[in-house]
Amino acid sequence: MREGQASRTGFLRGNFLTKKAPKSILARARSNEVSVSARIGREGASKAFLLELSDQLKCRDLVKIKANKGATSDSKDRDEMFSEIASKTNSEVVFQRGNVAVLWSGK
Repeated sequence: MREGQASRTGFLRGNFLTKKAPKSILARARSNEVSVSARIGREGASKAFLLELSDQLKCRDLVKIKANKGATSDSKDRDEMFSEIASKTNSEVVFQRGNVAVLWSGK
C-alpha cells in the first residue's frame, strides 16, 4: 500500500492519519464541520503563528490550518511543514488534503 492510501482499518498510513485518534475525531476532521482558523503565509510558521495555534488547540480539540500559495514549493515540503508545526504545538496531523491540514490536540 502506498503512503496516503486508506488501509483496511480506514486509517491512512504515514504522517497523515493516526490510529490513536478516535473515529469520531477522524470523521469530524474530514468533514466541513471544522473551518480554517489559521493561515500560513509565505514566511512560514512564525513564532506568533505557533503561539496562536497553541492557544487554539488549548480551547478546541481540532484546528484546521491552510498554507497559502507560496508557503512551500511542493507537496513534500508542505507535508514536512505540517509535521513540524504539529510537533512544535504538541498536536497530531489527523487529516491533510492538499494545502489544508487538521491538527488534533489529543484531548
